[in-house]
Amino acid sequence: MPKFHFSLVAPERELFAGEVDQVDAPGAEGDFGVLAGHEPFMTTLRPGEVIVRDGASRRIFTLQGGFADVTPESFTLLAEHATEVGLSS
Repeated sequence: MPKFHFSLVAPERELFAGEVDQVDAPGAEGDFGVLAGHEPFMTTLRPGEVIVRDGASRRIFTLQGGFADVTPESFTLLAEHATEVGLSS
């Protein structure tokens, strides 16, 4: 599966940056998933969970809203507030 760059930035610091397989996020109009090559778009985010998938590994973050900027090569998430809550393999 092709990878793409994902960056999760909160006001305090960058919580995650790296090459991943998939990211699922809580969009204001519904949850969405991003894979490499996704069509470009921007959206606001509602409070919820962001799931970052890389192979069998999953990292889970909660966020309190923000903005998402998706391009075919990358996904930048600017969170109002975010915290990592879990890691699984």
